[in-house]
Amino acid sequence: MRMKYASRKLMLMVMTLVMALGTLAQAGGAAGAITAGTTYVVFYLDKQEAFLNGEQVLLDAAPITQKGRTYVPAKFLGDAFGMKVEWVGATKTIVMETPGYLISIDTVNKSAFVNGYWYKMDDVAAVVNGRLMIKLAWLSDYMGASYTYNSELKKIDVLHVNKPPGIYDPDSDSSSPVAKFTFGKSVYRIGEPIKYVNLSYDPDAEALKLAWEGKQDAFFKAGTYPITLTATDKSGNVSAPYTRELIITDEVYLNTTEYPIYTGGVGSFIKTDWSTLNQNFFRLENVSKRMQEDRSRSLLLSDSPETFTELGILYQDTVAGKTRLYANHQNGMQKKVSFAILATNTTDSPVTLTTTRKGEVYPTLYAMQMGSEASVDFLMNDPIAEKMVIPPGETFIYKQFPDFYPGQGVNLLYDVETDGAVKYSFAVADKVSTDMVNLPQLPYNRHIRGTFPITGFDWEVDLSASALTKPKLLVLGDGKVDPHQKGFDPTRGIEVEDPANYGSVYRIHADKPGKMAIMVLAKGGPFKGPFKVNGEIRKVPGSGVMTAFDGLVILEKTTGTEDSLEIEFTPPAGSAFPINLIFYPLDERAQ
Repeated sequence: MRMKYASRKLMLMVMTLVMALGTLAQAGGAAGAITAGTTYVVFYLDKQEAFLNGEQVLLDAAPITQKGRTYVPAKFLGDAFGMKVEWVGATKTIVMETPGYLISIDTVNKSAFVNGYWYKMDDVAAVVNGRLMIKLAWLSDYMGASYTYNSELKKIDVLHVNKPPGIYDPDSDSSSPVAKFTFGKSVYRIGEPIKYVNLSYDPDAEALKLAWEGKQDAFFKAGTYPITLTATDKSGNVSAPYTRELIITDEVYLNTTEYPIYTGGVGSFIKTDWSTLNQNFFRLENVSKRMQEDRSRSLLLSDSPETFTELGILYQDTVAGKTRLYANHQNGMQKKVSFAILATNTTDSPVTLTTTRKGEVYPTLYAMQMGSEASVDFLMNDPIAEKMVIPPGETFIYKQFPDFYPGQGVNLLYDVETDGAVKYSFAVADKVSTDMVNLPQLPYNRHIRGTFPITGFDWEVDLSASALTKPKLLVLGDGKVDPHQKGFDPTRGIEVEDPANYGSVYRIHADKPGKMAIMVLAKGGPFKGPFKVNGEIRKVPGSGVMTAFDGLVILEKTTGTEDSLEIEFTPPAGSAFPINLIFYPLDERAQ
């Protein structure tokens, strides 16, 4: 019974000790230093008052004499000397780390181990009133401190020369790196970008790999956040963790919607959800625009059958003057086929056919890539002046393409000019020849085909700082705000509509635009296509495909100092419409 009572009493004392030990500050924190000096401690037996480097302190446990041995508080000395003293709950042991020694005190079995050697616990330490007390003789043996005892005053003077942290490992012939950083300023606001200044270094001048814990570009709740950095050199040596606390006030700098818009760069994808879009972007006012249609050339659009399953003529019409040839087709057959555009002179005089602009793509299995890359080629508008003279009544092969294998398709755009009427035939056959003009016309299958009078839309919009006081949008391809143009299919003899105005070019112009972010939002379905902004091609998105309502891509950011803004766009084949351009005004918070 006595043994059981003693055991329970010991456990209560240990639990008290755990609370007393608390959580020690990790070495290498914000206050860590390379050099060290002398720590001077003065104890008085049976008194809780002590002095640490001349400053009076109050101890949790007073030094005592027990069974002829003098004990002093271990945790206090550990903290004072920069040594670890901690409780390990899983094994119910107390661990102390001193220079050169690892000390483990087993409170259950009343055993102590110093670098693996066993000692009886009563010979080295004692737990008194829930506090770990270390035998005074251990100060010089294991803690590297010297002491003197004045029996008349019951005074214990302890001197400890603190050893600076060593970072050189003789076994690896390499030093450990030092992790260190600071913040750009001491306090940040909610949603304010955090500036982390890395100050880490390696004594051997090796490159470092950094690992952060708790680091974020910005925080959206007020509070204090610990941020920890460790550094690893190329030899595998790891620094001590270095921690600083970041303070975030409750003042809002940017909210969660504003932050990615203000801080994101051109091409950034902003992930959103339906609620955010509905609250912030679905109900925006339309930008007012002055519209002018480009009727200087006609558009021959061949897209039905989009996926052909037999050989024949896909589309055919006769036009003169400036024309845009547009085709989008995919091989739905079980064999490779040849595709070509043929030009037949239907007049009694030679006709000169000149190509002034082109958009081509090699046959591919990926429909959205096909449309995007052909649009890129067309918007680049590289100089071209290809000419052919077609004799009266003759048929020439205008363009011949690489063979289409099953599943492959192609998208193309050509701007041509003629001085007479030419019949253009888009056709597929086993082999390219002028005889392709005699193939049967393939039946219509619900996609687009026809000849249209418009190939461009010029929109002048007011995006000045005075006009753009709140976010606004510009709708492309919805058939309402941006009407679909009407054309004629001569094969069926009916009026047709071009959904999304494929084959047309939008030119959007703004004088003296204000400071803003311009973003693209897909609304009709998957989208992948380029824009030309002030002469520079921008792919949207930079990689992959946008799907409806899943986010926005930053197309451009203006500074408010530009003379004008020019955006050129042609709807890419394979993409769904409508899409929105969102013009989001920015203030001085924009990076």
